[in-house]
Amino acid sequence: MKFFSLAAILLSFSTVAASANALHLNPQQPGSEANMQTFGKTSIPIGYIGYCTRYQERCSVREQPKKVKLTRKAWQKLTSVNWEVNSKIEPVTDMDNFGIEELWTYPMSKGDCEDYALLKRKTLQEQGFPLSSLLVTVVYDANGGGHAVLTVVTDKGDFILDNQEAKVLRWQDAELTYLKRQAADNPNVWEKL
Repeated sequence: MKFFSLAAILLSFSTVAASANALHLNPQQPGSEANMQTFGKTSIPIGYIGYCTRYQERCSVREQPKKVKLTRKAWQKLTSVNWEVNSKIEPVTDMDNFGIEELWTYPMSKGDCEDYALLKRKTLQEQGFPLSSLLVTVVYDANGGGHAVLTVVTDKGDFILDNQEAKVLRWQDAELTYLKRQAADNPNVWEKL
C-alpha cells in the first residue's frame, strides 16, 4: 500500500505541468535524470555575499550532502511551505522595498524572489529538512528575467519551489533556465548548472 501511495504521488508530479518543459531551455542537463547535474564551481551572487555578512551563522553550516526521503509527509511540508510563503509575502523589488539592488534577506511582509527562497529554505530546515538538500538556485524565468528559486534535492529528484508558481514542480517541469546553485556540501560554494 505504501508503494502505491508513493507511486500515485510521483504520477501526479509528472502530470502537474504537462505543457511546461525545462529540457529545451537546459540542453546540457540529462533529461532522463531525476536530479540536475552540476558542472563545477562558479561565481557567488553578490546578494548572497551580503546575506552571509548579515547572517554568518546561516552561511557557516556545512553538512554531508543528503537527499530528502520524499515521503507523503515530506511532500505535504514542501507544498505547505511553498503555498504559505507565497501567499503571505507581497512581491516587491529590492529597489522598491529598500532603495537598493540585491539585498538578500528574510522577508517580513514584502520581498523579491531570493527572499522567498531564503525564507522557504529556513522554514524547511526548521521542520527537519537537511540544509544540504535546500539549495538556493539562480535561473532565468519563463520571460528571460533573472530569478531565484529554491531547489529541494530528494531521493525522487529535484523539486522547485518558486514564488511565481503555486505548485511545487519537478525541475524538468519548471519553465526555467538553470544557471547556478549552492553546492550541497558547502552553501558558500556555487556550482554551474
